[in-house]
Amino acid sequence: MNIHIFQGFGQTMGEVAIALLPLIILFAIFQLFFLKLSMRKLLDIAIGILLTFLGLSFFLQGVHIGFLPIGEQIGKSLGAINYTWILIPIGFVLGFFATYAEPAVRVLIQQVERASSGYIPEKVLLYTVSIGVGLSVALSMIRILAGFSIWFFILPGYILALIMVKYSSKTFTSIAFDSGGVATGPMTATFILAMFVGIASVTEGRDPLLDGFGMVALVALAPILSVLTLGILYSRKEKELYVHKETETETDRYDR
Repeated sequence: MNIHIFQGFGQTMGEVAIALLPLIILFAIFQLFFLKLSMRKLLDIAIGILLTFLGLSFFLQGVHIGFLPIGEQIGKSLGAINYTWILIPIGFVLGFFATYAEPAVRVLIQQVERASSGYIPEKVLLYTVSIGVGLSVALSMIRILAGFSIWFFILPGYILALIMVKYSSKTFTSIAFDSGGVATGPMTATFILAMFVGIASVTEGRDPLLDGFGMVALVALAPILSVLTLGILYSRKEKELYVHKETETETDRYDR
């Protein structure tokens, strides 16, 4: 199969430019009236914008010629195997590593560690979100194989999330709902989604439009639940430390 690497690249660059233009205009307005940054700083920002433009353009072009076709082909190959149960652990592994490599997730965990002054380490949050997404992709595999409706996962999941919010701290609640958004980034929405469409297209009794989609909704839900679980564990740890300190204080008073 011949692949024209730069076919449609001009259109892709145009779409990226249109997406970045409002941000550039907004920055220009703030620079003119409020920021008034030095020329050196403006040059650095201009270089950063240029690199962002080129990076997004090449990435989206790579998605069109690489991720989407290979994801769909892998999905068709996996859907055709006899032992379909193996799709469940494969889904977990793919979901885990797709999130582990997700740029938006990397930005989130770095910001969280910086804002919390190291209280919430990068690695802990990264593994928490990645495991959550891995489990959601595995559940999506079960949904395709068994033909379950997406409502059997989404509705109980969000009800559970609202219940868990009551037992988690406000900090982890905020992080949880943001992590649900960043987990559905370009890695998940390109490769894994295309793979699910491919699996549904070759699975008997499944419709690619009905069963191939919906996985992203589960991926958005899973990090919310996993991070809220982490928040509950942190809250219990804090309470145990508090009780331990109070006990030591009472013991010291008694000894005196």
